[in-house]
Amino acid sequence: MNIGIFGGTFNPVHFGHLRIAEEARQSADLGRIIFIPSGNPPLKTDDIAAARHRLAMTRLAVRGNPFFEVLDIECRSRHKSYTVHTLHKLRKLYPHDRLFFMLGIDAFLDIPDWYRPDMLVRHTDFLILSRPGCRFADLSASPYLSTKKSVLRRLDAKVLALQTMPCDGKNSVTLLNVTPVTISATDIRTLAAQGKSIKYLLPAEVESYIIFENLYGYGKRRHRAIMRGCR
Repeated sequence: MNIGIFGGTFNPVHFGHLRIAEEARQSADLGRIIFIPSGNPPLKTDDIAAARHRLAMTRLAVRGNPFFEVLDIECRSRHKSYTVHTLHKLRKLYPHDRLFFMLGIDAFLDIPDWYRPDMLVRHTDFLILSRPGCRFADLSASPYLSTKKSVLRRLDAKVLALQTMPCDGKNSVTLLNVTPVTISATDIRTLAAQGKSIKYLLPAEVESYIIFENLYGYGKRRHRAIMRGCR
């Protein structure tokens, strides 16, 4: 089976994540998408919710989709969440399946700055997804890809929807155009911190969880905003 590995902080998970995963599953012929919330990201920021909350929200978000599942493989660990270690564990869990690590154009270009990048590109195939504000043509700067710029330009022009090519001589990279979704977890956190509505940006179950757990300051600020409106 072809399995898509979708890692991230999911801080919080939103409809953009879910739509991208659904399109990737269908277009790249993936039998399953595994969401892996990071436990202790190397570049941790102050506004990141605890791993247990991000894990719970992601589970709520994918509930009801038989092709989506969530693994707590990183959330269980107290150590820093390095992708190369996670993929090594996944290889043991799914020895007979083909793994596709899903990430955006910008993230793939950053791989040389990740932990053990050369080992990382040997551990998995990649599924690189289009992102608003990024171009496939920028991938010509990657040390791991060797392809004609004309192919990348055709992807940017949406003449091509999907293209597969070798990665570092061993594994493959599939480039995929997906529907542009500009929902941002950062914007959701900002709205929550201001007590403004985050409805329709993420699943209702995730919104309810954020309110109940008072994540990102949303519960208290939202309550005060509602009370002011009732005066």
